[in-house]
Amino acid sequence: MFGRTPKASRGAFSLLELMAVVVIIATIALLALPRLVDSTSKANEAVDDANRSQINSAVERWYIEKGSWPELDLDDIAADPNYFPQGIPNNPVDESAYTLNSTTHRVEESGGGK
Repeated sequence: MFGRTPKASRGAFSLLELMAVVVIIATIALLALPRLVDSTSKANEAVDDANRSQINSAVERWYIEKGSWPELDLDDIAADPNYFPQGIPNNPVDESAYTLNSTTHRVEESGGGK
């Protein structure tokens, strides 16, 4: 009976131990959060570049196949399932719709992109 230690009979953590764990987890989260936000931004910019490249390729293919440039708002390409069956994607950086430059017939870079 006297041989038991108080620590052996204890089944819970003290408030101090729990607070130490919470502080450690909060510190790790504060260090990781900026990296996650930055990587998300870079990923969205990479997707924007890929989307613009795909749309520009589709515009060139449209011109070769049809003999005329598509509409600047890309409605005609969007309506043709041979080009974008799921529809033309929006810019992931600012959720705007892609449009063509009237002179170059290329996708204009958005304000949220590079």
